[in-house]
Amino acid sequence: MLRRLPLLIRGPSPASAPDALRASAGAAVGVAACGLIAHALLDGKLDGLPLLVAPIGASAVLAFALPASPVAQPRAVVLGNLIGATVGVACAALIGHPTLAAAVAVGAAILVMMLLGCLHPPGGAVALGAVIAGAGLEALPPVAVCSLLLVGAAMVHGRLSGHSYPHRAPVAAPPPLLWPGYAAADLDRALADFGEQLDVSRDDLDALFREVERHALNRLTSDVAISPDVKPAPAPAREPA
Repeated sequence: MLRRLPLLIRGPSPASAPDALRASAGAAVGVAACGLIAHALLDGKLDGLPLLVAPIGASAVLAFALPASPVAQPRAVVLGNLIGATVGVACAALIGHPTLAAAVAVGAAILVMMLLGCLHPPGGAVALGAVIAGAGLEALPPVAVCSLLLVGAAMVHGRLSGHSYPHRAPVAAPPPLLWPGYAAADLDRALADFGEQLDVSRDDLDALFREVERHALNRLTSDVAISPDVKPAPAPAREPA
C-alpha cells in the first residue's frame, strides 16, 4: 500500500514539469492582465484592483493547460460563458425559488451550450453564480469582456509557447499503401458505437490513431520506417495461357 502511495498522489499520467510550469505561468499572467484590462475598459480607469468573475479561473485552466480540448476553444469560452450568464440572469429574474432557479439555470445552460456546439464547463458555474448573486443584466458585460480578454491572452501564450490556440488538428497522414489501415467511416462508426461525448475532437483522434498505426507498422517490420509514399511492388506480368 505504501509503495502505491506516490502513484495515488501523482496520478497515472502527471504532466511534465515544463508543461505544468508553462501552463501555470501563462494562466497567472493571463488572468492578471485580463482582470486589469477589464477594469480599465469597463470602469474607464487603470487601477490595481482587477475586475474578474470567478469562473474565469476555470476557463483559464482549460485555455492554458488543455488548449487542444474542444471545450477550451475561443468560441466555447466566449459563447459558453455568455450563455451561462444570460441563462443565469433570466432564471434569477423569472424563478422565485433560489434552489429551483439554480437547478434550472445550470441545466438550461448545458442544454443550450450542447445544442449550439459551444460546451464550456465554466459556463455552468457562471449560470449558477448569476443565480446565487441575484445578478441582473449588468453582469453580462464583465463576463463578455473577461472571456474575450482571456481568449486573447491564451492566443498570445500559445504563440509564444509553440502551441496552436485556437487548436488546429494535425493533418492525419494516410496509411502506407502496404498497410490497409482503417477508413474514415470506420472511425465514425466506432465513435457512434462508443456513444459518449469525448473531450477530444474527431480530427485529433484520427491523427493520433494514424500515428499509432505508423508506429505499430514500424515495430512489426523490425523498426524499419515505411514512408506514406512508398508504392507497392508491381505484380509480375502474367504469361499468356
